[in-house]
Amino acid sequence: GRSSARETIGRVAAGAVDRGLLRDVCGADVLAWVSAVRDVEAAGIDPGAVTLEEVEDSLVRCPDAAAAERMIAAIDDVRSRGESCGGVVTCVVRGSPWGLGSPVFDKLEAELAKAMLSLPAAKGVEIGSGFEGAKMEGSQHNDEFYMDGGRVRTKTNFSGGIQGGISNGEDIVVRVAFKPTSTINTEQHTVARSGKDTTLRARGRHDPCVVPRAVPMVEAMAALVMAERVQRDAERAARGRVVRLERQRDAEGARRVLEAAPLPVALGEVEDGRRAGPPQRRALR
Repeated sequence: GRSSARETIGRVAAGAVDRGLLRDVCGADVLAWVSAVRDVEAAGIDPGAVTLEEVEDSLVRCPDAAAAERMIAAIDDVRSRGESCGGVVTCVVRGSPWGLGSPVFDKLEAELAKAMLSLPAAKGVEIGSGFEGAKMEGSQHNDEFYMDGGRVRTKTNFSGGIQGGISNGEDIVVRVAFKPTSTINTEQHTVARSGKDTTLRARGRHDPCVVPRAVPMVEAMAALVMAERVQRDAERAARGRVVRLERQRDAEGARRVLEAAPLPVALGEVEDGRRAGPPQRRALR
């Protein structure tokens, strides 16, 4: 069906390609894990230190072994009663370039939220401190800047690596809440096509908790958004340099800019300081 997780197979495949592109082009890494199942939370996980091996070694894809055991018990409990439960997946983008995004309509957090909420069963998204930030005062929540070997960094990361809609170079941290599976082996009231009240008890094999399976989906959507932003910003930067060179009637310099671009750039051929012909997209090397 349209709401089945099977629908995301194409996204996960494309996300795997973009994860490799991000590593090759800018050294960025995308990783997600289960941070909560029902009311069981994995506290104290450092987004900057968690590894893929720690995540995949867990049956529920939670790097906190003690919390993972409690999550498994919570899932077994709802399964035995014909029920289901939801949870939270946390995703981190490490090594993200600064400057990705836009200050108004194409804010990076808005694009990430849209991508995550397009996933089946996703019902909420938090960036950085999320709703917990509403409980803090400004002096507590503000991420203070400092110099670190010639690089501007923040002492804290309540903003989740995005400020004013634009990445600041810190880890981008996103949390996605997934609702309980709708199809359960418990009788519930519904309405038949005839318009009459009736009851329904689902049959067959259905996951009591989809959250562990959602981890690669969340990673894929984060990778797709980040790779698209990297490409758009690289293209915009190249366009700007080419336009300046065109104004200087430096066609050869414009060609060199295109050749040096790390990503495909859609630009017309440059002749005598002016673009000629339809836009051509250079193949990714």
